[in-house]
Amino acid sequence: MATKAKKNPRLASGRKRARQNVKLNAANTSLRSKYRTVVKNVEKAVLAGDKVKATELFAKMQAVVDSIADKGIFHKNKAARDKSRLSAKVKALATAA
Repeated sequence: MATKAKKNPRLASGRKRARQNVKLNAANTSLRSKYRTVVKNVEKAVLAGDKVKATELFAKMQAVVDSIADKGIFHKNKAARDKSRLSAKVKALATAA
């Protein structure tokens, strides 16, 4: 992905803010990745039809999703929507078996 070179800020406060942004961006990217991974793991367990593993992963997923939504990485409504949809899938898997 080609991005044009950014100018260095002249003010010390601007330079500091640029340094902070690099760290914050890395932290937020890591958390976004973690969120997507735990959601994907539950979906894989549901598709595999593994009821026990799906319920276990769902419990872990809820904690991760809530903590990341609290930090504002993803909107709280998105977190609630993802939890709701996965909960329905896990529940359907439990009743089907």
